[in-house]
Amino acid sequence: MQSGVTSESGIAATPAFALSIVVPVYNGATSVPTLVEALAKLEVPGGHEIVLVNDCSPDNSLDVCRELCRQNSVALTVVNLARNFGEHNAVMAGLSQARGEYIINMDDDLQNPPEEVLRLWRYAKDNAYDVVYTYYADKQHAAWRNLGSRFTNWCADQLLDKPKGLYLSSFRCMSAFVARNILEHTGPFPYVDGLIMQVTQKIGRLQVQHLPRAEGRSNYTIRRLVRLFMSMFLNFSVMPLRIGTLVGFVMAGLGLLVFLVILIEALGGRTPQGYASVMAAILLLAGVQLIMLGLVGEYLGRLFLTVNKKPQFIVRDVQRNERANKGSIQP
Repeated sequence: MQSGVTSESGIAATPAFALSIVVPVYNGATSVPTLVEALAKLEVPGGHEIVLVNDCSPDNSLDVCRELCRQNSVALTVVNLARNFGEHNAVMAGLSQARGEYIINMDDDLQNPPEEVLRLWRYAKDNAYDVVYTYYADKQHAAWRNLGSRFTNWCADQLLDKPKGLYLSSFRCMSAFVARNILEHTGPFPYVDGLIMQVTQKIGRLQVQHLPRAEGRSNYTIRRLVRLFMSMFLNFSVMPLRIGTLVGFVMAGLGLLVFLVILIEALGGRTPQGYASVMAAILLLAGVQLIMLGLVGEYLGRLFLTVNKKPQFIVRDVQRNERANKGSIQP
């Protein structure tokens, strides 16, 4: 059982393949066979492997992945997590087992054409980028997802040390150097893009196709998206606390101004009016205080869980086919 650390068979100093493709799998029993079939046909000089990470999917994704592992001639590894940890935790688990010189992460929903994998890999390699993010001319997500994505990327511009305007896509390519370094992070709330920004600034971008979802619906609920947003918002910056301090100063300034107005009215012999305004001010101040207490509590809660070593992921078992066990860079 592995808990948030690389194994002996994980990323090594000498890569076994030119390219690893890490795919978190959740409710992907119907789409994963098509994806693996397309990825297996790719011709990658130096060889490639596929790493499927079953994030405790409630359907029969694990059985499908294991059957693909037995049947495919391409190097294929199935990582089975002990419970559902979330996409970014599953990506970290996949990175810990990947053995490629470059590693591409992609979803299992077929919205990213497998044919774009070679373009992305070659673009990263030919331009000596540590990381290449993809972006889309036309995103085939629901309107609310696109709006939330734009808001999250705007917040990332403010909070993360990333190139302005860089779209943080889950379809990305990174070098083994970057993967090794972000795996040093073993906290229970990983945000892969934030970890990448802490490692390197040699980052490129490449426009790729984005297809409509072939079947089913997105596994990202509003709750999951909020949880991911909180990891980005709190894990890599103390700016929320600084914003709270700034809001405190502003509210204190407004309070002082109102006090001066009331004092002037009282000295002028007029009875200060405004029960409603007083109640509104009290409610506003109480709301701001509760928000800041919640932020501080969230920071402390995450620190508490990290100190108590809540696992980032736990691997129940790893299955590799014969080609994966014999994997080596081809001349």
